[in-house]
Amino acid sequence: MSGSSERTTPSSRLEGYLFALGAGALWGTTGPLSTALYAAGAALTGIGFWRVFLGTLALASYGLTQPGFFRIDRRGVLVVGLGGGALVALFEVAYQFGIAGAGVAGAAALLYTAPVIVAVLAKPLLAEALTPARLALAVVVMAGAALTVWGGSHGAGLAGVPTPSLVAGVAGGLLAALSYAGSTLLARWSVPRYGAVRVLMLEIAGGSLLLGVILPLAGHPPLPPPTLGGWAYVLGLVAATVLGANFLFFAGVRRIDAAPTAVAATIEPVVGTLLALALFDQRLTVLGWLGLAMVVSGVAGGYLEEAALARAPAA
Repeated sequence: MSGSSERTTPSSRLEGYLFALGAGALWGTTGPLSTALYAAGAALTGIGFWRVFLGTLALASYGLTQPGFFRIDRRGVLVVGLGGGALVALFEVAYQFGIAGAGVAGAAALLYTAPVIVAVLAKPLLAEALTPARLALAVVVMAGAALTVWGGSHGAGLAGVPTPSLVAGVAGGLLAALSYAGSTLLARWSVPRYGAVRVLMLEIAGGSLLLGVILPLAGHPPLPPPTLGGWAYVLGLVAATVLGANFLFFAGVRRIDAAPTAVAATIEPVVGTLLALALFDQRLTVLGWLGLAMVVSGVAGGYLEEAALARAPAA
């Protein structure tokens, strides 16, 4: 795939990085909200289904007020709806199992092997530059995420809740990373062509459809949250992590390349871990704090690199 994006100005390049940072901060609430849902008795697989299904209903309702919103060519339906939907479905299930098995901090950290994947694949798929600085920043945030896993207390705050083993949690986190990387590359290609709202609706509609078919066949029908409080947490996930975070992320990916966008969004494990420390009595060792510092340093380095490029004269 190769694609185009908006012509960036110095201000829009920095805006793009800040939009991606905002998306990562909102995504950082996924773990704590999901952990609260586990404690309320919600099923792992149901959480992913309900948040994308309700997000789809919200965007479809908006689309009904916009003439021509649902006129999408066949390539968009197949690539974004089916392909993007498959990535969404994989992420929703894998990340929930990652949280349950490896803890909030562990799942978020495993997820952020994704910047390295994005940096490497963006060159052949999107013809983006793979500079030493971009690769180094991606490796720094990935290493920081790994240290956060090793320095965290896995599964804290989930006592008494049926969860997969830590091995399954690690596998879930890595699968979530692969799906997140694929979604980032797809967004860089599709958002300039179809618009952020339409792309998000296609992806989560496809994800809802696939989850709605596959989960019952696998013996895990997406049961609704058992309490009103559970529904409140699901609505919080929809507003913050499906709608708000993705719109910010798409605004970022329109303005800057996929690799720095992925690095900026890596602020998520910092936010997720700090919330887990405050809310669920999780703990970090010295290595864990070092890992968080590396993530923050990598994200800050990405911002400085974008600022330098913004100040550089146009070629």
